Amino acid sequence: MAWLMRWRPVTVGPETAVAPDERLSWPQTAALGVQHVIAMFGATVLAPLLMGFDPNVAVLMSGVGTLLFFFLVGGRVPSYLGSSFAFIGVVIAATGYGGSGPNPHLAVALGGIVACGVLYTLIGLVVSASGSGWVEKLMPPVVTGAVVAVIGLNLAAVPIKNMAPTPFDAWMQGATFVSVALVAVFARGMLQRLLILAGLIQASLIYALLTNGFGLGKPIDLSGVTAAPWFGLPHFQAPVFEGQAMLMIAPVALILVAENLGHLKAVGAMTGRDLSPWLGRAFIGDGLATIVSGASGGTGVTTYAENIGVMAATRIYSTAVFVVAALMALVLGFSPKFGALIQAIPLAVMGGVSIVVFGLIAVAGARIWVDNRVDFRDPRNLMVAAITLVIGTGDYTLKLGAFTLGGIGTATFGAILLQALLARARPERDTSAVK
Repeated sequence: MAWLMRWRPVTVGPETAVAPDERLSWPQTAALGVQHVIAMFGATVLAPLLMGFDPNVAVLMSGVGTLLFFFLVGGRVPSYLGSSFAFIGVVIAATGYGGSGPNPHLAVALGGIVACGVLYTLIGLVVSASGSGWVEKLMPPVVTGAVVAVIGLNLAAVPIKNMAPTPFDAWMQGATFVSVALVAVFARGMLQRLLILAGLIQASLIYALLTNGFGLGKPIDLSGVTAAPWFGLPHFQAPVFEGQAMLMIAPVALILVAENLGHLKAVGAMTGRDLSPWLGRAFIGDGLATIVSGASGGTGVTTYAENIGVMAATRIYSTAVFVVAALMALVLGFSPKFGALIQAIPLAVMGGVSIVVFGLIAVAGARIWVDNRVDFRDPRNLMVAAITLVIGTGDYTLKLGAFTLGGIGTATFGAILLQALLARARPERDTSAVK
């Protein structure tokens, strides 16, 4: 275990990669840690706001979860854990949350998140004991891609239907996602990497000009930011374990498994290392982090594609960077002023950002298909993807007594079961019907 805190110092040129067990100088490592905090920031804060959670607790738990994950995998898997969007649909369904302000039934959602973490941890223990081959067979790229895409598509109605109560707000949502798109396409360097944050700031300034300046909508109120102290405890809350909510939220564990599997494969490909032996521990680390977060009032967590993207761009995979980023998140979590600033962001602006983020999640699922060269001339792949996308996007819901399985859940289980059923057939390929 002494290896955990012993990285080999290296000096590299612009084209040299830094391995997980290496590090740059500590000032450079700190700067890279800030970049990873910024990369995770938008989504880690956005997800709790969409569910009515305290964003300070979510940021704090992202730091705690990342450190826990780091120790569970022996420091060998570079990854940051942030708020998972897979929980949004089921939490809203389980609590009846209206989309604005604190969630009045937060404790019930927390009980479901803890149950999900327990299930996720058990899956990790099984994988550690038996190997990862069965997981990869159960969830091939056609399944993981469809499940990830469904997460974004299922949530599309949340910002469009619930976060634009007035015509002005709808126009501001449009101004927001156009702002993000302009940054993504026309900005360069680090600013382009910060497209969500930069677009959000730009749209907030436009909103302030139109509302505070010209009185066209509800003005931005910063009095809460002024009154909030710089440092203080976030609003921790204990979970309440209610059977119906637990049954709705716990199956999200399978979605997290699919996400984590895909992310581990991506990091392994980038680093040139086989990380499959650490898959079980990665599941356990993510599961325990979700339990700790849910037990404290935070969202469920998952490994973050945003931070994997930063690694791909910088070719710096040092796990020391993620330890530094996690420690920075702990500091931010204990700042009520930071939380008040997040709460002051206009609902319409958050809605516009949500449209972009949910769309990017959907496209990430399609990218899994492209990167793994999923053959859609094969009717089995075609059926798995087509049915999964529609039942997930349309929120196909199944009820059995008191048990309710919503769109993301039915899509996840449906994709796995359909793949297992159709994989048994070995038909002669006839692509004429699907061209």
